[in-house]
Amino acid sequence: MRGNLDSQLEILNIELIKMGALCEEAIMAAVSGMLDNDIKKLDKVFSSDSDIDKIEQDIEHLCTKLILQQQPVAKDLRQITAALKMISDMERIGDQASDIAEMVPYVIGNGTQSETHIGKMAKEVIRMTNESIDSFVKKDLSLAKKVIKDDDIVDELFLQIKKELINLVQQDNSNGEYYMDLLMIAKYLERIGDHTTNIAEWVEYTITGKHQSYE
Repeated sequence: MRGNLDSQLEILNIELIKMGALCEEAIMAAVSGMLDNDIKKLDKVFSSDSDIDKIEQDIEHLCTKLILQQQPVAKDLRQITAALKMISDMERIGDQASDIAEMVPYVIGNGTQSETHIGKMAKEVIRMTNESIDSFVKKDLSLAKKVIKDDDIVDELFLQIKKELINLVQQDNSNGEYYMDLLMIAKYLERIGDHTTNIAEWVEYTITGKHQSYE
């Protein structure tokens, strides 16, 4: 009985890692398409988002089966509960990567991106996503806590980009719509940062049994 539960939990871990990798690919493709002015890279975003939705359903089914058939308790139940929460955040990351990809054709080629911190913000978000998944794979509590703390960096960069774009609008309001598109991309990146923070918090819960929202 225990051996069967352990093997099912290992499958769950593998599926979560796959889903996390797809999220990383989607964000990297969206950001790369924007920074490299290459819309061909955006196809990867939409295909990854579709794959993310499919694997989310598979994980939900697996978790439901585990709860009904194995009746897990303590740490095992925490792991399954956290998995269900994490896949919801991962699915939203995939959606927001697609939202960014949909905006990219409207912002490439202008050059204004280089006048803002949006490239730096994108790289921070990619790093946070990578580290949140790594913290889960390695069960690394210190790395999970680092991701949670680093969300402040992304929030500060968003505020900085907002100020930069307001200044650019004041200098040249003929490109106001373009600047607003860039602001929307920055907002999507900020939301991805929030979701990676949520993932890290659920990793912390899996390891310690404590979640920041309930302390």
